[in-house]
Amino acid sequence: MSGTDPAIVALGGGHGLYATLTAMRLLSDDVTAVVTVADDGGSSGRLRAELGILPPGDLRMAVAALLSATDPGPERSATGPGSRPPQEWATLLQHRFGGQGALAGHPVGNLLLAGLTEVTGDAVEALEMITALFGVRGRVLPMSATALTIEADVSGLEADPRISRPIRGQVAVATTPGKVRRVRLSPDDPPACAQAVDAIDNADVVVLGPGSWFSSVIPHVLVPEQLAALKRTRARKILIVNLAPEPGETAGFSVERHLHVLFAHADDFRVDHVIVDSGSVPVGREREHVERAAAQFGATLHDGKLAVPGTHTHDPGRVAALIGRLCDSEASRYRSTVGQSASETSNEGDDVEWR
Repeated sequence: MSGTDPAIVALGGGHGLYATLTAMRLLSDDVTAVVTVADDGGSSGRLRAELGILPPGDLRMAVAALLSATDPGPERSATGPGSRPPQEWATLLQHRFGGQGALAGHPVGNLLLAGLTEVTGDAVEALEMITALFGVRGRVLPMSATALTIEADVSGLEADPRISRPIRGQVAVATTPGKVRRVRLSPDDPPACAQAVDAIDNADVVVLGPGSWFSSVIPHVLVPEQLAALKRTRARKILIVNLAPEPGETAGFSVERHLHVLFAHADDFRVDHVIVDSGSVPVGREREHVERAAAQFGATLHDGKLAVPGTHTHDPGRVAALIGRLCDSEASRYRSTVGQSASETSNEGDDVEWR
C-alpha cells in the first residue's frame, strides 16, 4: 500500500459495516462500501416489497457512516446541502418518522434512496446521486443489482436435534431460536454489482466484517463473481471477527467457530490477516485453536483492545490504528489523522496491543 489515500473496500452490512466504514475513513478518503442487499424486515422490507427495489436500509447506513466521517472543510459552499455540517445531514438520513401512519418507522434516507431509484431506474446511479448531493467522500455500492433472499438450514427447531429445517429471510435467520448450520442465497447464482467487482479488483485493502455473521458477512462470499474478485485481487485482505456472539444466529459461538463456519462456506477464500479483540482470545490453548482456524484462510492472527470499554462495539480509532500498522503505519495520513482520532475516541487509543 502506498500513498496517503489507499483504496479501501469494506464489505458487510448494518451496524458492523457502519463501524468499519467509520474506522476506514480515518485511514483514507478513498473508501468504497459494498453492502448486502438481503434485508426483508422493517422499513427496508416494506419498501422492497411495495416498490420492487433493493432494500435501502443498509445502503442508507453506509452513506450515513461515510457522511458522519466527512470533514466539513473550508471549501463547502455557502448555500445548499454543502453549507451544513455533514454530521447534520447524516442525522437527517437516519431519522425515522414517528406517528402511526404509512410513513411511521421509515428513515428519511430510505425514502430518498427509494425515490432516486425510481427516478433513475438504477440503484447504483441513485447512490451516486445521494453521495454527490451531500458531498460524501467515498462510495456506496450494493453487493448485487438484484434484491437477494437468505435461506438457512437450522437445527434445534424440531424434537430431534439432528433434524434441520430450512428457514427463509434475513429477519428469520437473524432471530431464529435454533442453530444456523448453513446459509445460501436465492437466487443461488446472483449477479454481482459490476462496479463493486471493479472496486475490489483495484483495491489496496479489502476488509470483511464485523457484522451479523450469517446474514451480513458470509453472503459476500456467496456471490460467485464477487468471490472470484476477492480471490484474484492483489489487495491486502483483512477479516474482522465480531466482538461477541449475537443472540439468535450466532448464540454461543466462539471466535474459532466464527472462522470455521465462514471457511465452510468458502474453503478457497484466502485472507492475509484475521483481527480479533484480545479479550475474546485468551492466551493458551484457545488462542492456538483460533490461530489454526485463521491459518485455514492463509492468514495470521492479530489481536488488540478493539472495543469501546464496557461495550460490544468496535472503537473506530483502535481498529484503524491496528489496520494502519498492519498495512503501512508510516503513511503520513495514518500518522497525522489516526493517531489523533484514536486518542480522541479512547483513552488507550495510542496503546493498541497487537501481535
